[in-house]
Amino acid sequence: MATPITAIQKERKSEEQIKLEKLEELKSLVAENEDALSKTMKLIGELNGLGVFDAADSMLQAKEDIAKIALGQLSREPVVNLINTAMAAGGALSKADPELTGKLIESLVAGIEQGQHFLKEDQKVSVFALLKAINDPDINRAVGFGLQVLKGMGKALKE
Repeated sequence: MATPITAIQKERKSEEQIKLEKLEELKSLVAENEDALSKTMKLIGELNGLGVFDAADSMLQAKEDIAKIALGQLSREPVVNLINTAMAAGGALSKADPELTGKLIESLVAGIEQGQHFLKEDQKVSVFALLKAINDPDINRAVGFGLQVLKGMGKALKE
């Protein structure tokens, strides 16, 4: 009768065997992806020819100087004002009804197109034409909307 197994010995590969297996895997991957690898190498060659890698290397070498310049530019008053204004506008827009905002923008675009058409005709607007235009339902709707916007702005500015 055989003796019972009391210990299992795990096969340990040498560092050289591991390297050879990885090299075989890499060869297999290169063979399977020859077209993609060729295109990638061509792209890398083009980027190198354009000096992209040299520029990137120089930027990495000068990263502290670039960071100082960037922070200096970002901390200038006009940039700070722009960032604050954008944040305030974003906050105000987040309170607005998205459907109404979308409709307002679409209406504005339609109005701009109509205005461009008018500019091409090079017509003169008379006082009589203005008085007559107020009876047009579309113009009346836009004027009424504009007046109410102005009234709301005035109330908000008073507070």
